[in-house]
Amino acid sequence: MLGVMDLTIPEGLARNCSSQPSRRDWLARLPALVAELQARWSLTLGAPYEAGAAWVAPVTNRPAVLKLGMPHMEADQEIAGMQFWDGEPTARLLDLDVDYNALLLEQCDPGTPLGELPEAEQDVIMAGLLRRLWRVPADPHPFRPLSLMTQHWSEEARQKRDNWVDAELLAEGLRLFEELPRTAPEQVLLATDLHAGNVLQAQRQPWLVIDPKPFVGDPAYDATQHLFNCRPRLQAQPLDVMGRFADLLQVDGERLRKWVFARGTVDPGTEEDADFLSFLRAIAP
Repeated sequence: MLGVMDLTIPEGLARNCSSQPSRRDWLARLPALVAELQARWSLTLGAPYEAGAAWVAPVTNRPAVLKLGMPHMEADQEIAGMQFWDGEPTARLLDLDVDYNALLLEQCDPGTPLGELPEAEQDVIMAGLLRRLWRVPADPHPFRPLSLMTQHWSEEARQKRDNWVDAELLAEGLRLFEELPRTAPEQVLLATDLHAGNVLQAQRQPWLVIDPKPFVGDPAYDATQHLFNCRPRLQAQPLDVMGRFADLLQVDGERLRKWVFARGTVDPGTEEDADFLSFLRAIAP
């Protein structure tokens, strides 16, 4: 068994935990949590993966992965989401500890990320996975509305309003962040953070989803993370790229464009990126 002081902490995780007291406290307790789960679930662990929002390590004595998530508003209901999707098309949840925010997950073998494929091929696979994820959870359910996340991001953006070089652009993005959740044509369970790094090649199915951050809301929103992870292509041919992906997802292309615009206006660093600001102005409603 690992000793409590023997735990390796990836640099990205340590950096992301350094700015918030709750995360620093969690990181200080992490070695003891891992040691306890290792004993309880009879796990032999390998070296942790490089991850920025969770401590994740392969289990070497069975085909599994251990994950403990840091305190993170967007990911608070990951366990509930993994239970809801139950391996379709996510990695299966083999065991869990809600108090520790710990998941014992099915190992994805060979685990090659979808990002290894050309982006046009990623679009097709990603659209198929998202459409399988979009299911309506029966009431009562534990999941938060997407509006809660857009409100959270809007508050963060307002705190930095003085840094913005285009206040009108930001104001329109904030307006859409209020309007779009209210006018959604349907309410389904979203992954919200699905990009090519969170889709892994596997044996049980060709591709499995990991690391969802579930909220209930407009399916068109779920296009945004993948598109932002393809930013050079998106900025070079915005209407073609967004239109093709909207067609693959069978969502309203105009709503998708508004979501991309709104989310882009509140992304950290946007006001410092002249090329990205030009892109946002070009696609503004």
